[in-house]
Amino acid sequence: MVPINSPHRTSPDPRLVDALGAGNSSTRLQAALSAGTQADPALAEVLVARCAIEPDFFVRDMLTWALTRLPAELTVPRLLGQLRSDRFQARSQALHTLAKIGDGSAWPAITRSLLHDADDEVARSAWRAAVVLVPAGHRRELATALTAQLGRGDRIVQLSLSQALVALGDVIEPVLRTALASADPAVRAHARATERLLRDSDAGFDLAVDEANRIVALGPERVGGATC
Repeated sequence: MVPINSPHRTSPDPRLVDALGAGNSSTRLQAALSAGTQADPALAEVLVARCAIEPDFFVRDMLTWALTRLPAELTVPRLLGQLRSDRFQARSQALHTLAKIGDGSAWPAITRSLLHDADDEVARSAWRAAVVLVPAGHRRELATALTAQLGRGDRIVQLSLSQALVALGDVIEPVLRTALASADPAVRAHARATERLLRDSDAGFDLAVDEANRIVALGPERVGGATC
C-alpha cells in the first residue's frame, strides 16, 4: 500500500476529499487540519478548489495553512489561476494564500484590476498580498496604485488600505502629499489619517480619522489657530 505522503501517490485520499466537502463545518475543519498535517501533494488541486467555495472563515483559514505546507511549485500556479475566476471568494482567498506563501514569482499577477477590484474583500486581499510580494523596485509604483483608492469604502476597508500603505514605509510620502491636495474631502481625510499612522504607528486609526475629518472640515489654518 502506498503511504498517504508518498511522492508516488498521484490521487488524494478519497475519504479526506469527502470530509473536506462534508455538511458539518467541524468535520471540514478537522479534514483541513489533517490535510495540512499530511502535506500530501496530491491534495493541492482539491484544497485550492475548496478555498473558492468554503463558507466558513475558520475552515478557509485552515485550508490556507494546509496549502502553505505544500511545495510552492504545486500551489502557486493553481492559485494564480483562481485570480481569473468570476467567483469573488476564489479571487480573495487565492490572494490571501499567495500572501501567506510569500513567493515573489506571483507579483506580476497582482494587477491593477485586482487592486481596484469592485469587491471590497478582493481588493483588501490584493492590497495585503501586494505589499508582501512587491519587489523593492516597484514599491513607489504600488504606492501610487494604492493611493488611488483613498476614500474608498467603510472604516474596515479604509483601515486595510492605510495599513497596506504604511507597510510600504516612507516611499508613500510623495503620493500622500498629492492626495492631501485632492478636491475630494474623503480622499484628503483618509490621506491625512494614513499620514498620521505612518508617523506614529501606535496612533489609533479611529482617532486619526476623527482628527483628519476635523482638519478637513475646518481647514488646517483654522485648526492651527484654535490650538494656539
